[in-house]
Amino acid sequence: MPKAKVELFEKDLQESALLFKALGHPARLAILRYLSETKVCISGDISNELPLSRTTVNQHLKELKSQGLIKGEIEGSRTNYCLNAPRIKELKKIIEHFLCEIECCENLGC
Repeated sequence: MPKAKVELFEKDLQESALLFKALGHPARLAILRYLSETKVCISGDISNELPLSRTTVNQHLKELKSQGLIKGEIEGSRTNYCLNAPRIKELKKIIEHFLCEIECCENLGC
């Protein structure tokens, strides 16, 4: 069976692409910003903060959680959501490293 095209690329690029994909929707960015601004874990309905349905917000939370950017811990009938600080720091390093790799030289006219 042939390899998936994604598997043809280096492992670090595959991981970066998954993280960048998780950041690829304004709702997910809004969720990350909201959790960052609140500075605490949220045990309420985040969909009250966004112009989207609860179902749609839950799909975005699931994507962020799958990449480890947020944590969601169930307490009774509610889920507490927070940023996953170590993963956010790792994301920052990955973004900085990637941007340094593709930085253009001034003498090339970039």
